[in-house]
Parts: sequence; C-alpha cells; structure tokens
Amino acid sequence: MKSYRKELWFNVPARRGFINITPQVEEAVRESGVREGLCLVNAMHITASVFINDDESGLHEDYDRWLEKLAPHEPIHQYRHNDTGEDNADAHLKRQIMGREVVVAITNGRLDFGPWEQIFYGEFDGRRRKRVLIKIIGE
Repeated sequence: MKSYRKELWFNVPARRGFINITPQVEEAVRESGVREGLCLVNAMHITASVFINDDESGLHEDYDRWLEKLAPHEPIHQYRHNDTGEDNADAHLKRQIMGREVVVAITNGRLDFGPWEQIFYGEFDGRRRKRVLIKIIGE
C-alpha cells in the first residue's frame, strides 16, 4: 500500500472566505500514484474547515449568512472564549458546524465524486497563514 502526504497553505485576507481546493487535491492524487484508495483532506487549524458541496456563489453567500446568524462574530463579549483576549470564538463554532475533514474515495486514479461535488477550504478567522493536510492511502 502507498501513502502520500501533502500540505496546502492559505492566507485568506478577510475574516471569512471559501476556497475551492479541488484542483490542488486532484493534483495530489495524481502525484501520489494511487489508483484505488482514499483521500483525506483536513484543516489543521481549529478556526477553519474542509467540506464538500457545490461550487455555486449563491450557496457560498448563503453559508456565510447562515453561519453568521448561528454564531455571529459581534458582539465579541457574548462568548466566554473571548474573555481570554481572543475575538474568534465564533470561528471555533463555525468550524464545528462545517466540519474538520472530508474523505473521498479514489477510483481509477481519480476522486470519486457525486454530481456537482467539490472540496472547499472554509476560513472563519483569516488574515494569517493556515494549512490543510492531504493524506492519500491506497494502491
């Protein structure tokens, strides 16, 4: 069995944002040489997410508004976590909702997606460098 590891780095200039990372993950699958296996993609920071959905701008705006209603950034004093001097408690909650990772099957050397599925990096406390781990195993 083969194993392959790659890191992607991001520095989103805004507090929140969504980036389609499907092309980078597909490139990693090609680099790995794995034809049949699994691909794990996970955010390595507790205020960021990796998830699968449609690459449609209206949906991304809906996610942003929905998440902000569920865990609004302000007022920052509403969160106990922010008593430590932080201002990102909402980002931790948004990450919990959107998830840490995805696993996608690899079949015939390609990500085995359903219709419209794409992989996204979700940033909820940006303006600093963060990473995503890609781990591929298989044959």
